[in-house]
Amino acid sequence: MTTHPARIQRDTKAWRLQVWISFGISVALCAIGLAWLPGAYLDRAFMVMGYVFCLSAAFALSKYIRDNQATRSDTPMWGLVVWAGFGLAMALTAWGLWRMEIQPVWKSYLLVCWLYLISNVFTLAKMLRDAHEADLADARLQGRREAHRDAAALAAAE
Repeated sequence: MTTHPARIQRDTKAWRLQVWISFGISVALCAIGLAWLPGAYLDRAFMVMGYVFCLSAAFALSKYIRDNQATRSDTPMWGLVVWAGFGLAMALTAWGLWRMEIQPVWKSYLLVCWLYLISNVFTLAKMLRDAHEADLADARLQGRREAHRDAAALAAAE
């Protein structure tokens, strides 16, 4: 019986670079839009808080979905907290953007930047999780190889 070497799928350096650059651009575009946002300081502070809330909620949701992909590892209550947090973050940020008294072009810019940021969060979270899982698979494979090598050395010594 022939054994085939295990193949561990990894993202290319170009893909990883593209994801990080895209995430950085989306953060920069959001920061620029919020820094030069016309209107009240309270509105600007609310939008910054909303964007940060959406950012952290999207990372939490991405992790929750990935952790529970094959088997449920979290409690239903945690699932409710994660989904509700993401929904609330998105809804409150959308409400804040909608109610701001600024020109439609500013609202459009902030909306597109915000959605670009959220999209990049999910892509970045997936890429980081894939790399972590590939590292774990690599470590398991290395452990098996060492165990086989040790067993073969022990058998040869006997």
